[in-house]
Amino acid sequence: MKNLAKTGYLNTLPPLLTTEETAKYLGLKTATLEQKRWRGDKSLPWVKIGSIVRYKASDVAALIQSSIIK
Repeated sequence: MKNLAKTGYLNTLPPLLTTEETAKYLGLKTATLEQKRWRGDKSLPWVKIGSIVRYKASDVAALIQSSIIK
């Protein structure tokens, strides 16, 4: 499988995603991402600007890439 960053796939995503967009993209509930942040789970890093939480599209793609089972 090709690296998502090399395929240009990331160009179709905005550079920063909301919790809602990230959850929808990954097929999760927003509460799941919120719980992961609260617990300090570092599997998907987030950006916090003031009270606003965002996820880098490249981090979402990296999580997907690292989750591929061969």
